[in-house]
Amino acid sequence: MSLPSKAIDRLFERLSLTYGRQFSELYQAVDPNAVKALWAHELSGFANSLHRIAWALENLPPRCPNVIEFRNLCREAPRPQAAPLPEPPADPERVRAELAKLASVPAAQRQDPKAWAHRIMARHAHGDRLSTISVRFAREALGIPQPSRITVEV
Repeated sequence: MSLPSKAIDRLFERLSLTYGRQFSELYQAVDPNAVKALWAHELSGFANSLHRIAWALENLPPRCPNVIEFRNLCREAPRPQAAPLPEPPADPERVRAELAKLASVPAAQRQDPKAWAHRIMARHAHGDRLSTISVRFAREALGIPQPSRITVEV
């Protein structure tokens, strides 16, 4: 599906007003209807996304573009961001149930945001096999310096 002739007419009007003689001389020796048909064909991929053509018109280069350059400019248009959906209202029953679950967590654990790091370091001290990165992150969280690497020269 190519662009409607009304859209092409408006596009040509805008390009003529913007670039003046530079645009009109670009297609001076060619049938205007053939030129418009070519532009309609080349821009047919934007028939359902005219915002890309509008974006290209707002971001025209200093030199008058030909149809391929204008089509490529349309392709550079950012995709519109979808509006975020509104959050559904919270279910009061579910909120009560989740808060009840939190009540069973020991008070000391609720108050210490670094309890996870203490547990990892305790397991590490006990000799449990843990990933190096887990121990490193626990040390960083607790402000414990990392052990220096020892290099042996041979």
